[in-house]
Amino acid sequence: MKAIYYSKYGTPEVLEVKEVQKPSVKDHQVLVKVHAASINYGNLVLLKGEPRLARLVYGLSKPKYSIPGGDIAGTVEEVGSLVKNLKPGDEVFADLSNAGWGGFAEFVSVPEKVLVKMPSNLTFEEAAAVPMAAVTALQSLRDKGKVIKGKKVLIYGASGGVGTFAIQIAKSLGAEVTAVCSTRNISLAKSLGADFVLDYKKGNFEETTKRYDVILGVNGYQPISIYKRALAANGVFVHVGGSEAQMYQAMIKGPWINLTDRKKIYTFLQRANESDLQYIKELIEAGYVKPVIDRCYKLSDVREAFNYFAEGHAQGKIVLTI
Repeated sequence: MKAIYYSKYGTPEVLEVKEVQKPSVKDHQVLVKVHAASINYGNLVLLKGEPRLARLVYGLSKPKYSIPGGDIAGTVEEVGSLVKNLKPGDEVFADLSNAGWGGFAEFVSVPEKVLVKMPSNLTFEEAAAVPMAAVTALQSLRDKGKVIKGKKVLIYGASGGVGTFAIQIAKSLGAEVTAVCSTRNISLAKSLGADFVLDYKKGNFEETTKRYDVILGVNGYQPISIYKRALAANGVFVHVGGSEAQMYQAMIKGPWINLTDRKKIYTFLQRANESDLQYIKELIEAGYVKPVIDRCYKLSDVREAFNYFAEGHAQGKIVLTI
């Protein structure tokens, strides 16, 4: 089968399309014929081996996983003898980040438990855009931010993969949502349900006198002190993505702020969770959430896809059609 393969950290130029052996299926595993996969920030971390701390998990000198790819959507091809809930022909989607990755390939063999049946109203490309980004948005808002009806939520970096899901999920939880994005993405943010939109190119959100119960930092470079100032008295800032300097500030200053102030600063790392993905599926089928796709690329154009993703200007998700 064809797969994207790499043996060293680096730029997208180290990625190559290679013929590799089709995986076999163990008793509890399912062989999935992959129709589409999507790119997330985690894929960029695995590719570059940066931040360097990530190499403690993904390989110190070279990548632990030679075939990248976490988010997939496809069709069940074969099932192991102990698989109970899936059969050949079922359409499924999943986040494989806790199951050995390997999604950028024509086939992948994974444990049954990581797979969820696809939303009935999505294409394979749309379904592949969902798992990691949508679950990240859900967990950061619901679990870390404790977002409930009536909360005021600000999403900085609202037009990317996580941000577009975060707007919709926050609205589904009953929050008032302020989206921060560039001028060209204002109409997108409004179409996804944002109550207010701030254009960071025309002014900084910290200049507003409004205070927020939850701020989700998906992108940006501001010092943590600026986000803290914009929080309500018992507000929570959740760092999901942004500059490395901002990440380290949240990791180092956050614990001290949490001990000495009613305001809270958290760094957040998503964990693949099938029950959360099932919850997202139900939101999608009910019409509360829809994926936003900027571009689709062929598997053979993976380098171009990664280069575009790394620019950081995509509206929603980048998808590989396999």
